[in-house]
Amino acid sequence: MILIGSKNPHKLHEVREILGPLGIRAVIAVDLPDVEEAGATFGENARKKALVFASYLRAPCLADDSGLVVPALGGEPGVHSARYAGEPGDDAANLQKVLDRIREEGLSEPEAYFFCHIAIAVGDDVVVEAEGRVEGRIIAAPRGDHGFGYDPVFFHAPSSCTTAELSPEQKNAISHRGVALRALAKKLADPELRARIEPT
Repeated sequence: MILIGSKNPHKLHEVREILGPLGIRAVIAVDLPDVEEAGATFGENARKKALVFASYLRAPCLADDSGLVVPALGGEPGVHSARYAGEPGDDAANLQKVLDRIREEGLSEPEAYFFCHIAIAVGDDVVVEAEGRVEGRIIAAPRGDHGFGYDPVFFHAPSSCTTAELSPEQKNAISHRGVALRALAKKLADPELRARIEPT
């Protein structure tokens, strides 16, 4: 069994959908300590959270860090995606700040991508990691009622719409977290690696 370092039920569903066929049971860990996400990269933050949660819970724990990256803005909002407009995190304010920054820089529908880094820790060791990325561009005005965060302005060309216009099932099929989880699933097909996470 793997505990998930998150209270997000949508994340639990996605993890179960992709790792379940491997026989991996995942449950949300509701009692978690606060972890300051002060790393310079998504990977640093994911590893730190996985290690802190695994130590605290004394069980294998999966954690991730993800966000939006706009290269033309120097990589903003990046690791600050959840609190881009300040504390506490506010999706609408974060989205508006991205649009304001794009206008300030005189950009028109700049390229962007969503990125996710996943880590699983056991005890004091990070035993496996995976990454996922989905490309798109930022449009000038929000579209769509699904999703959250920056989804309403993230246009995914292969889908011909924003990720907020996709159904949850459609979004999971192309999402950065879905890509990372499928990469993780391939690694976890290795019996030796599985044994480190779920010893018999």
